[in-house]
Amino acid sequence: MRLFLDANILFSAAEVRSATRQLLLLALKKGCAVTSPHAWEEARRNLANKRPHLLPGLDDIKGRIEMTHAWQAHVDVEIEEKDRPILAAAVASACTHLWTSDRMHFGHLYNTTVQGVLIVSSPQLLDLIEKRG
Repeated sequence: MRLFLDANILFSAAEVRSATRQLLLLALKKGCAVTSPHAWEEARRNLANKRPHLLPGLDDIKGRIEMTHAWQAHVDVEIEEKDRPILAAAVASACTHLWTSDRMHFGHLYNTTVQGVLIVSSPQLLDLIEKRG
């Protein structure tokens, strides 16, 4: 499993005791996690503005996540322009999954494969991991 992390997942995983952090650690046992500088900086900026005390938790996971600069120019799906960089990086990085909790912008794509990347929510990811054993 090659899992791309959206900024909202990074934000939530910064809390050491969060379910998102625990799911990330479980996913790392089954494969690798990838994100982009774009997603990383968005998560860092949002944490600095809303929950600065969680920034050390974000820094703690940085060494466990691959940072990609890859970019797929064309993403063949209906999605808002501001969300394209996330999906484009996941596609270009040959990720198998894009993990996001952004139901508003990605919800219509949950459980859908776009150019080889299956877009999943947290419950869907947990289900996939449990099925794989």
